[in-house]
Amino acid sequence: MPFRERQQVLICVAAVVMVGGFLLFRYLPSRKKLRSLEQQRVEQTLAITKASNDSLLIPTIKEQLAKLQEIAENYEKNVPAKRSLGIFLHRITDLMDSHELKDQLVQPGEEVTSGRLNGIPISMQCKGDLKQMFKFFKLLAGSERLIRIEQVKLSNTKDFSGDVTMQTKGVIYYRSEPELY
Repeated sequence: MPFRERQQVLICVAAVVMVGGFLLFRYLPSRKKLRSLEQQRVEQTLAITKASNDSLLIPTIKEQLAKLQEIAENYEKNVPAKRSLGIFLHRITDLMDSHELKDQLVQPGEEVTSGRLNGIPISMQCKGDLKQMFKFFKLLAGSERLIRIEQVKLSNTKDFSGDVTMQTKGVIYYRSEPELY
């Protein structure tokens, strides 16, 4: 092979090596970095969009917080520090009387203590029509004392007179007084 041809081959090989080196060591790493930067930009744009959308929720969340704070403030009013079981049971029977419910039975169960919140299970039973029962439960739910109804059983009377027998299990709550030493 003559010198001139070898020189051209060397120039071509050198050109290929330089182009390959440029592609391998400059272009591909730069391209990879560019893709990485584009991905970061997309992620940041998504994060900004999400934050912008979330900031629109702030008034709704503040409103929910205000409602929850109001409920928390009423907690002490609805869960008294004293047991006052007799007064509350009397209130339940007065509600039953005011709605002309018959065959009333209200019985407390054995007290359950759990830290600062204590519960007294109660069983209630009476007869009346569905309208009377609904009004009774509505007033019971609006009671000044926290009560959780766990079970309600309504069954027709045997004579099918339109009255139902209601059997309910619930729990009334009160707070324990903190002990002072």
